[in-house]
Amino acid sequence: MDTLYNIGQRISRRQLLSQASMGFGMLALSSLLAEEARADSTEDASARVRRPHFAPKVKNVIFCFMSGAVSQVDSFDPNKPTLVKHAGEKMPIPLEKTGANNPGVIFPSPWGFQRYGESGIEVNDLFTHIGAHADDLCVIRSLTSRFQEHAQANFFFHTGQQLMGFPSLGAWVNYGLGSESKNLPGYVVLGSGEIPLGGINVFGNGFLPNVYQPSMIYPEQAEPLQDIAPKEADSIQRKRLQFMEAVDRGFLNRTQNDSVIESAIQNYELAYRMQTAIPELVDLSGESEATKKLYGMDSESPYKRAYARQCLLARRLVERGVRFVEVSMVSPDGKNNGSAWDQHFQLKKGHAANAFCVDQPVGALLQDLKARGLFEDTLVIFSGEFGRTPFAQGADGRDHNPFAFSSWIAGGGVKRGFVYGATDEYGYKVVENAMDVHDFHATILHLLGIDHTRLTFRFTGRDFRLTDVHGRVIHDLLA
Repeated sequence: MDTLYNIGQRISRRQLLSQASMGFGMLALSSLLAEEARADSTEDASARVRRPHFAPKVKNVIFCFMSGAVSQVDSFDPNKPTLVKHAGEKMPIPLEKTGANNPGVIFPSPWGFQRYGESGIEVNDLFTHIGAHADDLCVIRSLTSRFQEHAQANFFFHTGQQLMGFPSLGAWVNYGLGSESKNLPGYVVLGSGEIPLGGINVFGNGFLPNVYQPSMIYPEQAEPLQDIAPKEADSIQRKRLQFMEAVDRGFLNRTQNDSVIESAIQNYELAYRMQTAIPELVDLSGESEATKKLYGMDSESPYKRAYARQCLLARRLVERGVRFVEVSMVSPDGKNNGSAWDQHFQLKKGHAANAFCVDQPVGALLQDLKARGLFEDTLVIFSGEFGRTPFAQGADGRDHNPFAFSSWIAGGGVKRGFVYGATDEYGYKVVENAMDVHDFHATILHLLGIDHTRLTFRFTGRDFRLTDVHGRVIHDLLA
């Protein structure tokens, strides 16, 4: 053997494989790493733009996730005559088992609906600012989920799987297209809100290399990104980074281009550049007072101000080339940790407080994107993880309902002032154009110029994809 080891000296697994049994173990490992490298193709990973499969309709995504499941009956699926006529009566049709399994009487929305714009789309009075943009919305009233427990449904809506360990939509988009920004990551989660049930892995990169993980930015904190403030002079930091890269590159060459090491090198370099980019991003002093007021940053409610700041930062992020931004939700009453819209009781109080926080900022985001010429290049998504029952849980709440929920998308490449799908006469189950979460994901990827069947990553001997073995692009939504 070329190298002798003292008793007790630690050696790496790669050293052992390369030097034991004449190195045959390393031959197998090299083959596996080469296969991973082909699937990963991380030469410059998220720092470079990769070519889409076909001409994209949009370049960026802003995902306003309504954690806890906003009620379709109280948002974008208007009260049905049957629902109103039989209010207070028991549901006359068979009911599926719900989370609490305590069905009450038929419960129409306590709020009215108004028709907006030339399209005449009906939107609940909780969402007047969003309703004002109805002619720009593509409303989907026929989404379904396979799960009615929050954590599973959150994972499913984000990753296409009900368990942790799989990459989120944002991570897949970052992997598939890379970032257009040199100084900011391709995937950002704005964290003024709460982490959805299921934990931070709901947003995660799963088995994709770490370079595709989200950067969590907390704009309300003094240090919006952990350790973003330099602790030493730039010249010293630059020399340290160069030394670390040289050492890591040498190790990388000896380990057959391990994607984990490659990701670490790229993350070091990006982190260095972000030290300037992040403080500039969250500094809103350059925004006009009119713009801040448009978003609601002058509100007396700290919860609304926090959400308004997130929406404004989402615009600033896509303006700077960040590919995928997720805006998190917070519970104004502080009681529904991670599930702001989860009103099993006191629906009127809870949904009204939530809508007050998000309606104006989201409406302003749509208006601001259009005013700045960013709307055509951006896809805005507004959705929870499932729906809620059109009958009460107990006296004044709504239980989980995976059989129908409403969402909307807006931006380049989608029909405007358009409604897709329909529920039954109670708003309980989808009866027209049912759309699975995998279909939703496939359609979003399509708008970004990605064929969902071709966006794959080899892991444990299998080519995985966001849509698993399912999904179809819903062309009826496309302009």
